[in-house]
Amino acid sequence: MNIDQFAEEDGRVVREYGYGDDVVIAADLGPSVADADVDVLADTAIVVTGAGEDEPRIELDLPEGDAEVFIKNGVLTIELKEEA
Repeated sequence: MNIDQFAEEDGRVVREYGYGDDVVIAADLGPSVADADVDVLADTAIVVTGAGEDEPRIELDLPEGDAEVFIKNGVLTIELKEEA
């Protein structure tokens, strides 16, 4: 799933900010997802939004570049740095 598809699903609020060559994408996962976790495997961010075997999981394709991904207070943040 790409960022646009992620934003359209459930009407999530997703914003993109540019800082020179760097880009920050912030997505509000909502108040019910305070315990979410995120891991990055190759060019995919895997967001786990619940606990247990049937936990909801979202896989996001990351654009090329050096990506740092984290969740704080229910907000998923993807920081993309332009490769030199």
